[in-house]
Amino acid sequence: MRITSFYPVILTRDVAGTAAFYQAHFGFRPLFTSDWYVHLQFGEDAAVNLAVLDSQHDTIPEGGRTPASGLILNFEVEDPDAIYREIKAAELPILVPLRDEPFGQRHFITADPNGVLIDIIKPIPPNAEFAAQYEAAALPCGG
Repeated sequence: MRITSFYPVILTRDVAGTAAFYQAHFGFRPLFTSDWYVHLQFGEDAAVNLAVLDSQHDTIPEGGRTPASGLILNFEVEDPDAIYREIKAAELPILVPLRDEPFGQRHFITADPNGVLIDIIKPIPPNAEFAAQYEAAALPCGG
């Protein structure tokens, strides 16, 4: 199998509001917009995509027609400190404050209007204990 694209699809009861949230706070722009589905692309990188879908739409099997839960979107960024300031200024929830983790991340966590967690991350060097758990090619080399 050859995968040519991969992106998460957030099931929601508020398609327009959820799409507007990602546009306003994270720099996504719509490529396709309908009342039941919006395809978003990150303005600075065409390979970064996200979709928003009405959880009750008939393309979804009946047993799966529930809004997203238990989901974390990881956005790796160059400057989490600047985004943290922007998110705080916008009065979005801060569920985990900006901090450095021993496993190799500087990050914070906020949430979208559906409760989907958004983890804003910059890889940093892990401490020695965690560095030993990485494959050599995957070891964060720092900031």
